[in-house]
This record gives sequence, structure tokens and C-alpha cells, in this order.
Amino acid sequence: MIVAGLLLVLLAGVSVWGATGQGRYDRSAHGCITVVEPSSTGGAILHQCGTAARALCRSAFSHTNPVALLTRPQCRLAGLAPH
Repeated sequence: MIVAGLLLVLLAGVSVWGATGQGRYDRSAHGCITVVEPSSTGGAILHQCGTAARALCRSAFSHTNPVALLTRPQCRLAGLAPH
């Protein structure tokens, strides 16, 4: 009974950590963008900072494809929207 209780507490702790913990790539901010792009295998994470992020944002605001439309809000959050 004690082992089952400990396993339940451990499982609950891991679940909370998984749901609230920050991953390797945090939210878009401070000149870095993170975009989750849907694909046939589930999805891909696009993460860029600095010059690469600025170039990706320039491209996103000059195109209208689905990835560009997903990228634009992340560029705004990172402060990389066109002026």
C-alpha cells in the first residue's frame, strides 16, 4: 500500500512538471522566436535567435504561406515585427 502511494505521488509530480515545465525552447521573446510548425509526422519546432530570427521574421511578413502566418505572431512577441 505504501509503495502504491509513493508511485502515485511520483506520477503526480512528473505530470505537473511535464505540464508546467519549460522545455529547451521557451516562448518567443527578447529577439528569439519559437514556432511549432505542423507537418505530416506531427510537427517541427523552428527556433531562431538574433540575425537568423530577424531574417525569418522579415520573410514571414513578406509571404502569406501557412508557416509565415504561424511565424508572424511569434515575431511580434519577440519584438521583431516590422515597424
